[in-house]
Amino acid sequence: MEDLDAMGAHPDAAPATPAATLVVFRHDPAGGPAQILMVERSGSMSFAGGATVFPGGKVDPADTDLAEQLRIAAGIDHDIAEVAGRIAAVRETLEETGLAVGLTGTIDAVRAAAARALLQGTGRLQDVLEAFDWTLDFDALVPFARWLPRHRNMRVFDTRFYLTNLGTGAVEVTADSTENRHLFWASAAEALRLANEKAIKIIFPTRRNLERLALFNDFESARDHALATPMVTITPMIEERGGERWLVIPSGVGYPVDGELVSQAERA
Repeated sequence: MEDLDAMGAHPDAAPATPAATLVVFRHDPAGGPAQILMVERSGSMSFAGGATVFPGGKVDPADTDLAEQLRIAAGIDHDIAEVAGRIAAVRETLEETGLAVGLTGTIDAVRAAAARALLQGTGRLQDVLEAFDWTLDFDALVPFARWLPRHRNMRVFDTRFYLTNLGTGAVEVTADSTENRHLFWASAAEALRLANEKAIKIIFPTRRNLERLALFNDFESARDHALATPMVTITPMIEERGGERWLVIPSGVGYPVDGELVSQAERA
């Protein structure tokens, strides 16, 4: 039987790996609520295998190196971890989906495809920036959330969530075929419906963030909410409610639902 205490905050938790993820919005071609790009991970992945998530991944040492260079050269007014998080979010999104977002310069489908191929070869966003004469647009990424689970006997990620807007979104996206097997666009409410119908699997942080995103019909409303809501690092905890164990997050930090039964929560 799974150790339920391992799902909540634990003093013996393993050190967290810095990570970043990007919630990419686009207008719904049919005129409905804004859609979000979702990525279905390969079932062979050790973390969240088979789960549907937002594009993203761990912060690589090269991301941190580039962050240090940019802070000095461009005078960026953020700490290294924040800059590296945004770099990782842009890099992972380009690698996983082919979308060149959070970047400025001459960008079209052909150049984005070539940039993706280069990135998949070297793993360094700096190589892409230099080869295509692109620069990072930090303001295009809006900080939305930060999650830091403290699980025992589980891999732990300190994940920064960002929002960005693709606008019309009239672009093709394809899975990278290594870590992911399927990409699709859906409103946050639609993604939740698919999860409730067991058509997709979503883990606890993804569900909570989709519920929060479903409060807004467009990117602008979600962005304004994110900018007006103080950033609180979310660490899920085990709490007893009505004689049952719940996995919960702090209340009053922007989330409409603060937990679910441990027996129903998908961790990974």
